[in-house]
Amino acid sequence: VQLQASGGGLVQTGGSLRLSCQASGRSFSDYSMGWFRHPPGRERECVSAISGSGSGTWYHYSVKGRFTISRDNAKNTVYLQMNSLKPEDTAVYYCAAAPNSRATYYFREYEYSFWGQGTLVTVSS
Repeated sequence: VQLQASGGGLVQTGGSLRLSCQASGRSFSDYSMGWFRHPPGRERECVSAISGSGSGTWYHYSVKGRFTISRDNAKNTVYLQMNSLKPEDTAVYYCAAAPNSRATYYFREYEYSFWGQGTLVTVSS
């Protein structure tokens, strides 16, 4: 599967952005999807994940209540709605796909087989 992330940009503190990740290929609903970010000078981390069916979601504690992950399996797309953005959310954001995970989700990098190219989110103070 190939992934194409989009929606990054420059936003002020408190603003919102919505990231999208378009997937190619079949059986999108068989893939758990995750959003990861790589802040400058820090390691890449998972911020949110969603099961293939969309029934299960996970959030990093730092984004809980501010970010919402969702997916539209008919459109082969996963979204990350980011509200109340903070300067510490500045990072390159990646989407990733893990196969054979309709009913579960993952938040560890090694569990994901396919990665998008990344989209930069910059939050100014």
